[in-house]
Amino acid sequence: MADDDNVVFAPFGQQAPDPELFVAAVLEGWAKQQRAKDFSPATIRTRRRLVLSFIDFSGRYPWEWTLGDADDYFSHARAVRNLSHATVRSYQTAIKLFCDYACDPSYDWNEQAANLFGHVFAKVVTELNRVAHSQSNTGRPEKRAFSQRELQELFDLADLEVHRILDSGRRGALAAWRDSVAFKSLYGWGLRTNEMRHLQTVDFSRNSRAPYMRDYGVVRVRWGKPHRGSAKKVRSALTVWQWTVDVIEDWIERGLPRYGEPVNDVFPTSTGGLVSESHLLDKLRGLIDELGFPPGLDLHSFRRAYATQLITGEGFDVTFAQLQLGHEHAATTSIYTLPSPDYQRAALERAHSRTLDAARTPSVDNRRTP
Repeated sequence: MADDDNVVFAPFGQQAPDPELFVAAVLEGWAKQQRAKDFSPATIRTRRRLVLSFIDFSGRYPWEWTLGDADDYFSHARAVRNLSHATVRSYQTAIKLFCDYACDPSYDWNEQAANLFGHVFAKVVTELNRVAHSQSNTGRPEKRAFSQRELQELFDLADLEVHRILDSGRRGALAAWRDSVAFKSLYGWGLRTNEMRHLQTVDFSRNSRAPYMRDYGVVRVRWGKPHRGSAKKVRSALTVWQWTVDVIEDWIERGLPRYGEPVNDVFPTSTGGLVSESHLLDKLRGLIDELGFPPGLDLHSFRRAYATQLITGEGFDVTFAQLQLGHEHAATTSIYTLPSPDYQRAALERAHSRTLDAARTPSVDNRRTP
């Protein structure tokens, strides 16, 4: 075979073909194709595991798969394993991409499968059995934003934790301070957890239109959520609240130097790495449990609260919030916000006022000339 990705197998007359080796060859070729499209190693590994999981579940090799096998696999994932709508759809996407690759005539996997095993690959995920992407928000409905009261109580307790550790003589006060600043940064700029974790001191700069924000009027987010197969999205988020400047400035000037010099990462660990999402989630759960908040809160709840506060609390329009959050579509931003009845009434009153003002002001064409 001319294709370097493919493996030459002996004809039937010489030895029996090994289906396990053939599966491994196809998966390796698929991995190379995905790396060429700049998919992350973690994504490639996850997709590989799903293909192997489908093989184990069906008891068939991929060139033997049928639509019925796919229906059984995804039905089991939804009904028995109780996986979410979005998770099952991601499973289907992975299997579909694998089948598209194996069936593509640019590669000769179908020709090899026919010669070796008398079967060819088929596309077993189609519009007939794929979960419909019927809404822009497939998030879990039980997840919610922090209320303003909850945020204040959480931040107060996170600050208190630092003093409790110091008073007890235990180690960990610096890490607790870092975690407190991390939680406030997630809310203060509406960041995703990974965006916050990768912040460096050079990412902050002045906003000439808001000199009172000092050197922290703009934060450059370099680890934004990418499209599938693309590089990280970069954006700039403006600082909205003065208190966030005070928090981050105090941490960078007084907290970071305690890790040694030089320290470029805003949220480092004592071993030189970045604070992990799992660590922050564990700390957040501990604070929430102590406060007795209702369920539905996680690290992303800070971002939900930020979007809600910008629009319903501060009166910014959806477009501004969309740019701050780095959303491609305004519809995505709107699902983060939970407008209160008071906000809706105020918005209606503003619209009525604009209509009445326009009605009272005669247009230029209707004014009578002397």
